[in-house]
Amino acid sequence: MFYALMCKDKPGSLDLRMATRPPHVEYLKGLEAKGVLKMAGPLLGDDEKPIGSLLVVSTADKAEAEAVAAGDPYALAGLFATTEIRAFNWTFGKPEA
Repeated sequence: MFYALMCKDKPGSLDLRMATRPPHVEYLKGLEAKGVLKMAGPLLGDDEKPIGSLLVVSTADKAEAEAVAAGDPYALAGLFATTEIRAFNWTFGKPEA
């Protein structure tokens, strides 16, 4: 099942995001190598600076998607104000299609 992880940064936390970016990128590379991560990128504010993250993962269930979200170095560093996880039906533009 696919899940969309929509993570919004705490206000004024761009420095924390940038400082934590290298381990976050390594974490995502590991998920991608395992076939879990399907797509990811930053959510941008009106000034085009990052204000959060959007990931689409393929996991067995929501609990596993929650574990992926909790293990992200950004989450571990306390960057996110909120994390919303929703089942996602990838209909168009799906690479495996």
